[in-house]
Amino acid sequence: MVNFKSEASRGIALSGPATLYVGLLVAAPLAILVAYSLWTQTYVSVDRTVTLANYREAFTDPLVRYLMIRSVLIAGAVTLFTVALAYPIAYFIALKARRKTLWLLLITIPFWSSYLLRVFAWKLILGFNGVLNSALLSIGVIDTPLTFLLYNEFAVVLTLAHAWAPFAILPIYVSLQKIDLSLLEAATDLGNSAVQRFLRVTLPLTIPGIIAACLIIFIPTVGDYVTPSLVGGSDGKMIANLIQVQFGAANNWPLGATLSLLAMMSVGFVAIVFVLAASGLGRRIR
Repeated sequence: MVNFKSEASRGIALSGPATLYVGLLVAAPLAILVAYSLWTQTYVSVDRTVTLANYREAFTDPLVRYLMIRSVLIAGAVTLFTVALAYPIAYFIALKARRKTLWLLLITIPFWSSYLLRVFAWKLILGFNGVLNSALLSIGVIDTPLTFLLYNEFAVVLTLAHAWAPFAILPIYVSLQKIDLSLLEAATDLGNSAVQRFLRVTLPLTIPGIIAACLIIFIPTVGDYVTPSLVGGSDGKMIANLIQVQFGAANNWPLGATLSLLAMMSVGFVAIVFVLAASGLGRRIR
């Protein structure tokens, strides 16, 4: 007979370190943010009187609404662009390539360098006197350097898409690897064309990988402030840049905590809606 008390105590002992780790590094900082969001900044000190003034200010400030909407739209564009490019690559590696390990190694090459170096590399490529403009000028395609390549939303989307591409390829690759090839053979025997096989068999079975890739990209890109600062300029600022200003130059931690929590809630809402919509689409495709 199984001793429940012994099993329960054993489970607590095994999960205790992980629970403590999560509590210290996730729950505790989140609780501190919630506490700060209910306080107010008075010059150099913090007034710990509980109030919703920061939330009222955040909801009524048009700049906050504008940056929040822009952040979600930029992150959405990055997600769509990256997944659209990542799917064919993952498909080729999983179902067509012979040396899968080599291809997966090549995908991870960007991680061999610092994230900041990759962002600065795009800045050098897209700049007024950068690599791209110099190349187009040298071959006579343009007469004057292009000015729309840098310091705008386009530069932010392109740089973030490159930085997060491997995170989109790998989960889709795993989903494709799990497909039973006999299903594709059966679809062929039933008279399905290559397009029909993809739409009826391959795509529905890889919906979980697509959802995972989208969430892995969307959630962190909303909160990215390094890339918008370096390649976005005034036209590419996101909500994380405003949060960084509040915690830094403005020294208004309560408002910064409030904006952080609102950004987290916005991302969570969009992510839940996306997962429900994608799951419903997957069921309809099947």
